[in-house]
Amino acid sequence: MGQTVVIRDLVEMGDIVLIDTDRSFTGQDGQTITPDDPGTAVPAQLASELFALDLGIDHVYVLQNTISVRCPGGWDESSSQKVRDAAGEFLRFYED
Repeated sequence: MGQTVVIRDLVEMGDIVLIDTDRSFTGQDGQTITPDDPGTAVPAQLASELFALDLGIDHVYVLQNTISVRCPGGWDESSSQKVRDAAGEFLRFYED
């Protein structure tokens, strides 16, 4: 049940990774989520999964179909791939 979120693009810019998806997670207002203020809406659930990756992520901002993830100290290929995979599988509830 659920569908894989298609990641159209992932761009690393210093401490920030921008993920462009084929799904809209918010309306026209974006949401800022931190580990200290996780919230309960869909973007907050996605952010909680990203925080749980234990990569040092301290800030997630979701605006429509774009997810901005901040990791102080920058990203390596393995970390950005883990974030990509988690975002892509976010709406999947069962394996194929």
